[in-house]
Amino acid sequence: MTQYVLNVIEPVMEPGFTPPPEFLEPIMRKLAIVNDELQASGQWVFAGGLTGPDATTVVRHQDGETLMTDGPYVEGKEHVGGFTIVDSPDLDAALEWAGRYAEATGLAIEVRPFRH
Repeated sequence: MTQYVLNVIEPVMEPGFTPPPEFLEPIMRKLAIVNDELQASGQWVFAGGLTGPDATTVVRHQDGETLMTDGPYVEGKEHVGGFTIVDSPDLDAALEWAGRYAEATGLAIEVRPFRH
């Protein structure tokens, strides 16, 4: 088995913006079904949502000092809004779960294996 991260790619929104319940509720219902099935398969490891890029702090070490900067490291129109870690038998199985998440959310899902 290999662990993969399935990154949910979201558009950057205005700070504090939350889509209305009539938009989010059907997505969350579909997402709950996929999450339940993934957990039942034994491939689920961990999942979590992330705040938007406006809440990001980048930490660097330079010239003997630790420097902290507000904001994302990379500016863009999209960001990782959440992720799920799966322990799948192969890439095809991880891609199948990513397809299920993409269908449930309507968002792009980036799949990356962990290095060992």
